[in-house]
Amino acid sequence: MCGITGWVDFDRDLTRERDLLRAMTETMACRGPDDAGVWADTHAGIGHRRLAVIDIEGGAQPMKAERDGRAVAVLTYSGEVYNYRELREELRARGHRFHTASDTEVVLAAYLEWGENCADHLNGMFAFGVWDAERQELVLVRDRLGIKPLYYHPTPAGVLFGSEPKALLANPLVRRGMDIDGLREVLTFTRIPGRTVYQGMLEVLPGQVVKVGRNGLTSRRYWRLEARPHTDDLQTTVETVRGLLEDIVERQLVSDVPLCVLLSGGLDSSVLTALAAGKLAARGELVRSFAVDFVGQGEGFTADDMRGTLDAPFVAEVARHVGSEHTDIELDAARLADPSVRRAVLNSRDVPIGLSDMDASLYLLFKAISAHSTVAISGESADELFGGYIWFHDPNVINAPIFPWAAYGSMDHTALFDLGLLQKLDLQNYLADRYHEALAEVPRLEGETGLERRMREISHLHLSRFLQLMLDRKDRTSMACGLEVRVPFCDHRLVEYVFNVPWAMKTHDGREKSLLRAATADLLPRSVLDRRKSPYPSTQNPAYDQAANEELGRVLADPDSPLYPLLDKEKARLRADGKGPGGRMERNLLDNTLQMNTWLDSYGVTLDV
Repeated sequence: MCGITGWVDFDRDLTRERDLLRAMTETMACRGPDDAGVWADTHAGIGHRRLAVIDIEGGAQPMKAERDGRAVAVLTYSGEVYNYRELREELRARGHRFHTASDTEVVLAAYLEWGENCADHLNGMFAFGVWDAERQELVLVRDRLGIKPLYYHPTPAGVLFGSEPKALLANPLVRRGMDIDGLREVLTFTRIPGRTVYQGMLEVLPGQVVKVGRNGLTSRRYWRLEARPHTDDLQTTVETVRGLLEDIVERQLVSDVPLCVLLSGGLDSSVLTALAAGKLAARGELVRSFAVDFVGQGEGFTADDMRGTLDAPFVAEVARHVGSEHTDIELDAARLADPSVRRAVLNSRDVPIGLSDMDASLYLLFKAISAHSTVAISGESADELFGGYIWFHDPNVINAPIFPWAAYGSMDHTALFDLGLLQKLDLQNYLADRYHEALAEVPRLEGETGLERRMREISHLHLSRFLQLMLDRKDRTSMACGLEVRVPFCDHRLVEYVFNVPWAMKTHDGREKSLLRAATADLLPRSVLDRRKSPYPSTQNPAYDQAANEELGRVLADPDSPLYPLLDKEKARLRADGKGPGGRMERNLLDNTLQMNTWLDSYGVTLDV
């Protein structure tokens, strides 16, 4: 796992811009604390920060393929390709020679063999850029589900690219501006695929190839979800899901550095922990697991619509059941609300879009884990894929003509923001437009009607929109701590298969995630199999909200703060005094608002609304 960046410019000699290339590369030192490298030729410069996971000694980057002493292709690559061993043998049979044991060299050889079509052969999470010196062309590739980030900014004579916006922002060719759609995106927690909140900066879409040459920029999708008839019966479907999970976890346990599992006590993480425990036991190894808990969480706990039970008892039960070497990381509200932690979370994301205390707790968890492990396995995307969120099962939400997560928990922006600004933003119509754009992308199955048709739409909305927010959060927060997080439920083979399983089969026992539960029922204690989903990791301690309210009070006391002109001062004062609405969605809105104030100031972003 690494940080990648680069610059192509057909109007200048980039061998004279090594210092600027190094500056772009060094913005991502946290993504790659183990090594750094910069390569430059006349019209292309490549930078790389390395977190060494596979072949510690031999996988240095940027990696070159040479002919007659000259580079013909230069690769900067982030991610893990889990089928790299099989690919290496296939490429050897095709005449390629290898000098390292790294998956990086396999990716480079795959490009030399298949060109931009190499992505079709890769199983894993990846984002990479290849400068093809013979074609004088840059090729940018992102994995199918968008697990690894990749941004780019076209320029008059080429392009800038990088794993994170901060790498591009280090180049003076990039203007730090946010337009009205960027502000709408921040305030609605809704992403426009391919866009960013920074004007002119774009994102390579999941499953997309972007090429930049002298004649300009082109792009194409090499993968997208398709609607296909599902012909397997229930038993075969359950067995297929189990078989896929067994293979995926086996592949994703490959590492030359310490590896662990994130354990929340919910179904998804418990399944992965149990599967990993079985695979490692066969090698004579113990699985290591980590969980987060909060000081005083068990005292006065109140069940609500989102969280019905405490995590800690289930975590302990799973750890005992599978025999993991387990560690609990305990956090308190003061640490979560610490301004330095909130600033670190913002710096990891580069945008003020997040989940308040859940982001802070995730960051602190990852920071603690990174002292013991370099790789962690996480249960991201199981809810999107198997229908785990509570709103998947709420008829009112299912039938609402809007994003399901927005229908279930909407934000009341009038509690903070100036009415004139909100009228200009017209967030309701903005969300409606984004929803209909997303709906138009849903692949259809001929003859599918009623609930089955609607649940295919709901599933696709989550996989194409909501999941991108969750994956970006996980990648950026973990990599800020030098921790690689792998997400087995995002394996494209599993996603393709389960996406096309009928909803009636996914809920065959009348519950959420019926299919996943049936496929793994022999692995876990009954209590965990029966547990309802709970958001993780989140605190109920009111001290976190109090700290946020106090920070809002400081913003209101400073007319020069970037946020001050955007607020309804009277309503914001009520919130600062602890008298405004205070639910989960209100907490997220306030936190993102405060993050935006810091972001506008520290990042020097100009707001063009």
